[in-house]
Amino acid sequence: MTGSYRRVLLLAGYICIAIVTSAQVQKQQPISAGKKISADLFGLFFEDINYAADGGLYAELVQNRSFEYSPTDRREWNPFSYWEYITPGFSYGSVQVETTSPVHPNNPHYIVLNIEHAGDAGVGIRNPGFDGMVVKAGDVYTLSLFARSLTDIPVSLAVSLQTPKGKILAEQKFSTPSKEWKKYTASLVPSIYSDSASLVILATTKGKLAIDVVSLFPEKTFMNRQNGLRPDMAQALADMKPKFIRFPGGCLVHGDGLGNMYRWKNSIGPVEQRIEQKNIWGYHQTAGLGYFEYFQFCEDIGAKPLPVLPAAVSCQNSGGTWRIGGTGQKAIPMEEMSDYIQEVLDLIEWANGPVTSTWGAIRAAAGHPAPFNLEYIGIGNEDKITPEFEQRFKMIYDAVREKYPAVTVIGTVGPFPEGDDFSRGWVYARHLAVPVVDEHYYKNPEWFMSNLDRYDTYNRNQPQVYLGEYASWDNKLKNAIAEAAYMTSLERNGDVVRMASYAPLFAKKNHTQWKPDMIFFDNSTLYFTPNYYVQKMFSINQGNVYFDGVVSKNQNDTTLATSCVQDSKTGDVILKLVNTNRESKVMKISLANFKGISPTAGLTILSGDADAENSFEHPQNIVPVQTSIKVSRNFEHTAPPMSLSIIRIKTKR
Repeated sequence: MTGSYRRVLLLAGYICIAIVTSAQVQKQQPISAGKKISADLFGLFFEDINYAADGGLYAELVQNRSFEYSPTDRREWNPFSYWEYITPGFSYGSVQVETTSPVHPNNPHYIVLNIEHAGDAGVGIRNPGFDGMVVKAGDVYTLSLFARSLTDIPVSLAVSLQTPKGKILAEQKFSTPSKEWKKYTASLVPSIYSDSASLVILATTKGKLAIDVVSLFPEKTFMNRQNGLRPDMAQALADMKPKFIRFPGGCLVHGDGLGNMYRWKNSIGPVEQRIEQKNIWGYHQTAGLGYFEYFQFCEDIGAKPLPVLPAAVSCQNSGGTWRIGGTGQKAIPMEEMSDYIQEVLDLIEWANGPVTSTWGAIRAAAGHPAPFNLEYIGIGNEDKITPEFEQRFKMIYDAVREKYPAVTVIGTVGPFPEGDDFSRGWVYARHLAVPVVDEHYYKNPEWFMSNLDRYDTYNRNQPQVYLGEYASWDNKLKNAIAEAAYMTSLERNGDVVRMASYAPLFAKKNHTQWKPDMIFFDNSTLYFTPNYYVQKMFSINQGNVYFDGVVSKNQNDTTLATSCVQDSKTGDVILKLVNTNRESKVMKISLANFKGISPTAGLTILSGDADAENSFEHPQNIVPVQTSIKVSRNFEHTAPPMSLSIIRIKTKR
């Protein structure tokens, strides 16, 4: 008997057997007429942490493609890191990094190969990518590089994909006659699969050649976009049907000092003209996955873009000052604020402006003449609420509100759900009438279960909440189910909680700076945590009207949580029933308020051992099981131990 079959039989037993003990006193609450809640409640937050972008979602296979790695990124790195100088076949020559005459000033480093004697194979370089390149037999990989001949006689190149033992999987040859920087391309089609290939570039004739921006992309990216995304990772996000995506990060945005802030203009345009920099999480950002790619991905999957820009102050933990109380916040000088404010306004014009506008024309030139229809913009992330922050935030907020009143500004109230920055941030947000503020917290499961009423008492006439980052401190099922219980409270309070997103999203094997995470991956595979499944189950079952009193349960049982929403577009009624107990629990459902109920409903259950989790070795240890059940105006559901049950009921329109 297979594991999935056993799960189905087990679930069928839970559905059919409803035993109510004397301790499980059911109290029927009055059924409400329904209240409108946010139509943008559940989305995603992408931060370039844990190698989520370069070496992850961004499909580029070459590491340090532009020779811009440096000790600023990591003490042991330099512009030639992850490259190897090779002289096979008794060849000899030299290689050096230069900055005299680059492809573009924003991309200053390049290498010069001096081929004194080509020997039997040539003089060249090898790049293993990010822990080895995964290439598939028969797939097309596009090689591109910029080259400039420094001698009168053109240099011939042989570019290939090779195994660690030197077996050639694919090869192309071409000449580089131009004495000016020129982009050369070639298609490589491997003959066999390899998960540890390297890109090898060999100069096979005598001469001197400058090389930069060496790129290798699979032709098969998500939606076949150029400079695109790894398809399996992108599809995992698309499958969640998120209402929005917040990007490009949190701490990444305000950076490790003012010079490390994420400046959006540095991330658009041709990749050879983008400005690379240190990633605050201890590695490097190529900006290949930049603002255009983020906005395009949002559009591709039907999610609203939510870019986050610095509030003109750096992270308070800059320089490692988190060790001494977070005293490292620096502020952009006041004499530079007008330029910075214009940078923020330019983003909105770039996203929404007509092709006749300055920045709308730049967007159109990149291949997207239609506006991106930006609705939200975040200003700041977990910032320490200092006078310097308040002054600069107000300047930015006022400017955006005046020029673009239709764009909703999302403010920040510090990194914790309580404390000085939280209190000061809320006071200031109320004072300015900021429409939405961004709360963050990472807590244990017990905290989430103890705070299911957190937003019940929030003033509906004050700023709404975007819960931009939250997670329970692990990836076990019990953590995910605690998050599910909390998410029912977000739905219940969806008239004041406007948006919510789990964090972080991705984590690469052997390159993880933060846990927990939603999706773990390596170069060829990924696995979903129970937390991912909870987020997906809520996200694909969103509604825009909330109903109280539909589900009745033992009101004294704090291990249970429920919600009922309706999707006004489809008419579907969606029940979410959470049991964090280690025993099954019975809940009663009354659909008296709804007309035209279909007698058959869809049921999805995520359940298992509280400490169970998924892994690369056992990726399907915990997975949702789907089936169907019979429903009526009044029926019961027995929730398995440690479970999230979602019942989706169709109605006749």
